[in-house]
Amino acid sequence: MKASVFIGTSVDGFIARANGDLDWLPPGGGEPHGYDEFMATVDALVIGRKTFETVLTFDAWPYGDKPVFVLSSRPLAPAPPAAVVERMSGDPVEIVSQLAARGIRHVYVDGGITIQRFLQDGLIQRLIITRVPVLIGAGIPLFGVTQRDIVLKHIGTRQYASGLVQSEYEVGV
Repeated sequence: MKASVFIGTSVDGFIARANGDLDWLPPGGGEPHGYDEFMATVDALVIGRKTFETVLTFDAWPYGDKPVFVLSSRPLAPAPPAAVVERMSGDPVEIVSQLAARGIRHVYVDGGITIQRFLQDGLIQRLIITRVPVLIGAGIPLFGVTQRDIVLKHIGTRQYASGLVQSEYEVGV
């Protein structure tokens, strides 16, 4: 199974403020920068509980009818009526195995700790990181401490009129 990350960061590498706020992101996600095209390639999402709770505060559910697997050992807050949400727990290798057994071929992995855990276990094949032209000084980092180097192959970088800069990498090549 293929696992990919599509995420925005501040230029200083944070995915959210320390309290989880995303108020520094461009309104509505900013100009189109490939999210819809990326979403068309994924079968399901694997996200952390904190990311799920943040997404619940958005004006609209951003994942359409894609199945969303929320990693948590605790019960989840209610999802919007049209959302397809399931709680899962376990280590990333178990999660990938369970999803592959269900016929899922490409997952979108989101949430700081979830991304870090999947990367550490060698389960992410593609990273698409969009840098937003802002420094927020502190917050939740995209990448934490790693136990080993994670080699990336640069695929390409695109810039957008608003100042967004998006880089794509293959992992472990």
